[in-house]
Amino acid sequence: MKIFVTGGAGYIGGTVAGLLAENGNEVVVFDNLSHGRRDLLPPGVEFVEGELADRPALEKIFLSAKAEGRPFDGVLHFAALIEAGESMLHPEQFFRNNTASTLSLLEAILAHGPRRLVFSSTAAVYGEPEVIPIKEDARLLPTNAYGESKLLVEQMLGWLNRIHGLRVASLRYFNVAGAPEGPNGITRGEAHVPESHLIPLVLDVALGRRPSIKIFGDDYPTPDGTCIRDYIHVSDLADAHLLALNALETAAESASRLIFNLGNGQGFSVREVIESGRRVTGHLIPAEVHPRRPGDPAVLVASSEKAIRELGWKPRYTQLDEIVRTAWIWHQKRYA
Repeated sequence: MKIFVTGGAGYIGGTVAGLLAENGNEVVVFDNLSHGRRDLLPPGVEFVEGELADRPALEKIFLSAKAEGRPFDGVLHFAALIEAGESMLHPEQFFRNNTASTLSLLEAILAHGPRRLVFSSTAAVYGEPEVIPIKEDARLLPTNAYGESKLLVEQMLGWLNRIHGLRVASLRYFNVAGAPEGPNGITRGEAHVPESHLIPLVLDVALGRRPSIKIFGDDYPTPDGTCIRDYIHVSDLADAHLLALNALETAAESASRLIFNLGNGQGFSVREVIESGRRVTGHLIPAEVHPRRPGDPAVLVASSEKAIRELGWKPRYTQLDEIVRTAWIWHQKRYA
C-alpha cells in the first residue's frame, strides 16, 4: 500500500511509519517538525515538510500521487499537540492545531484523497471514568482541553463517515511508552521538548539530567495516593494501527467507523512507575511531591478486549519493567 502519515516524524507516528515501511509499504510522511525529528525517520520513507492547516498543500500531494498512478490507499493521522497540562493553560492552541487543522486534512481527503483514515485519538476523551477498566461505550466527558480537542475530531469523523462514507478508525490510546526493538537495535524513543511524560522524566533523573522526579498529587483516591495509568508499549500500538488500517479495507459499509481502546489493561501508579525505574536503572531516583495538576483523572485503565477480539491484536509487552527497559536502552544511547 501507499500510506500518507501526518506527524510521522514524531515518536508514535515515526514508529508506525517505520513498521509500515518494514512491511513493504510506500510511506510519505508529512510533518512540520515542531515536535518531530527528520533524522530519526526510517530509511526509504519520503518526507514532506508542511503545516496540517495548509489544505492546498495537502491536496497537491494527493493529486500528485494520483497523477503518478500511485494514489494513496490510506491516511494515518498523528499530527497534534499532546500535553494535557499545557492544554489547560492555552486551550485555544489545541483547538486550532488539533481540531481546526484536522478539518483542513479532512477536506483535502474528501476532495482528492483516499477513503480510509486511522485517527490517533486518546483516552482523555473519557475524562473521569465511571467504571474501570474503561470500555469504548463509556461516557465521553473530557476534563482537559486536549481531550476535548480530540473528541471534537471524533465527532467530525462520525458525521463524515455517515454523510460521505469516509472509512475511519479512531484509536484511543492510553499512556504510550517504551522504544521499538528491531533487528538493528533500538533507534527511536520517547523525547519531547519540553518533556512532561512520566517514564522519560524518571529516566532523566537516573541519567543525572534532572535532580528528582515530581509527583503531582499524592492525595488521589488510589492505594498509594498517586494517579494510576495504563502503559502501552509503542510497538504494540504500532501493530494495532496496521491491523486497523486493514480492517477498514474489509469492513462492511455498515461497520466502516471503528473505535478501539488501546492499552495494556493494567494500571500502574506514579509511585509504581518510579519504583520500576529504580529497578531497571539501578539508580535511586529521588521523588518530591507537588500539588495536583488541573484536569488529571485519578485512574485511567483500558479495556482492550474489543481490539483483541475484533482486530486480532495482542500486546507483546505486558510487564511495566519490560516497557521501561526498552526506554532505558534508548535514553542511555541518546545521552551517551
